[in-house]
Amino acid sequence: MYKMLVIGLSAGGMPLVKQLLTALPSDYSLPIALVAHLPQDFQSHFDKVLDCSTNLPVSIVRDKDPIKAGHIYIAPAGYHLLIEQNHRFALSADKAVKAVRPSIDVLFSSAAEVYENDLIAVILSGANSDGADGMAIVKQLGGLCIVLNPADTEFNTMPNAVINAVDVDYIVSIEEMISLLVCVDEK
Repeated sequence: MYKMLVIGLSAGGMPLVKQLLTALPSDYSLPIALVAHLPQDFQSHFDKVLDCSTNLPVSIVRDKDPIKAGHIYIAPAGYHLLIEQNHRFALSADKAVKAVRPSIDVLFSSAAEVYENDLIAVILSGANSDGADGMAIVKQLGGLCIVLNPADTEFNTMPNAVINAVDVDYIVSIEEMISLLVCVDEK
């Protein structure tokens, strides 16, 4: 049974993540952690934008926040988001990874080390390769790897990088992705 969902997105990902979160039922049980590459000024309002799109509680992560079921957590601007063994979040100002902070790779790899085969990782749209290395660790540790079909993205560099690096479990449309995520939560 899955216990955590992590999502990475960059350029072109905002409408997709809004569509995905809007479609999740209000009793969705998995905690969801998001890393988005956004301009600094927009990053601070990302939680408010998503809060209007979903019935699930949305918040910007603070260091040492506990991970709660059915909540959406967003990496704050300028910090890597990690998951600790005690199922709390940690924030790090370590150097940028692939020129970004927060990094999808950092979130995915730390989540995979904690949740192993109880983790679902999702890549949406983006214009760089962040997420490919982290998704490889998710796959290695038995997690479920889902990538949005590059043909359905505005910027396909990120999903293509993941697909080229990892034997992912699903390459799907946003509608199919929503169905998968709802289905795995019902088990």
